[in-house]
Amino acid sequence: MPKLQKKDYLRPEVLAKISRLDLRAKQVVEGFLSGMHKSNRVGRSVEFRQHREYAHGDDLRRIDWKVWAKQDRFYIKQNEDNPNMRCTLLVDSSESMLYGAGAMTKYDYAATLATSIAYLLLRQQDGVSLVTFDEGPRNTIPSRTRRNHLETIIGALRVEEPREKTSMESTLRHVAENFPRRGMMVLISDLFADRESLFEGIKLLSGRGHEVLVFHLLDEDELKFPFSGPTRFEGLEMSTHLRCNPRALRQGYLEAMHEYLTEVHKGCSKYHVSYAMIDTGKPLDESLATFLASRSRVRM
Repeated sequence: MPKLQKKDYLRPEVLAKISRLDLRAKQVVEGFLSGMHKSNRVGRSVEFRQHREYAHGDDLRRIDWKVWAKQDRFYIKQNEDNPNMRCTLLVDSSESMLYGAGAMTKYDYAATLATSIAYLLLRQQDGVSLVTFDEGPRNTIPSRTRRNHLETIIGALRVEEPREKTSMESTLRHVAENFPRRGMMVLISDLFADRESLFEGIKLLSGRGHEVLVFHLLDEDELKFPFSGPTRFEGLEMSTHLRCNPRALRQGYLEAMHEYLTEVHKGCSKYHVSYAMIDTGKPLDESLATFLASRSRVRM
């Protein structure tokens, strides 16, 4: 059996074997941070005295992500004040999130990502809150900074059974009204919802001064449509089904998916929202790097 590399431990098929969300999140975060620590040993040095190389255990809020983007190395800003942040995790628990052809369903991936982000923030005493939703908010966990708050977040994510359709605007309006203090809003969803409703919701959050990050989770099947031969497709958020030869639909489906992704990306850009499309078959380290890069821009 080949020896697993450090990054392999972040792959969904490996993480899926860990049933406890807290252990899974610890595996993701510790593996990611270990990779960060290793990567800073290559490349050339930066030429300003207010920076030093990242060392394991340093406050991630002080990483200069602009330097990382240019040099692929991690440096700490030594003279920057970094107040604690407030982050609200918005996790889609509608029925379409049950789909998953690989090791994890979209909801499994979303819950793992949300727990990993919470674990990362709570270890630095940042405030973390959680809202799960489908047609509206289902479960709201208020912000706390204590490390044992992770147990409450995990409990809420674990008991959720995805159901119903997705209603973005009502959910995001609820969040805007109930979390008035500026912070970071992390939306984790497959975004199978009315686009106008989605854009109105993120416009509302952005307009109230929140930094908004959208993780758009899609299964590889949804991105590549690999089906062949007679197939029955069943709607997860509707009672209809379709029998067809998928090869006749593939080209049209892929074109429609491309248009859809382009529309979502442009809509997020219009309202200054950070957007990341995530293939749920890929390791979680890219998702965490995207979160941390966006998180460093938050000004309280």
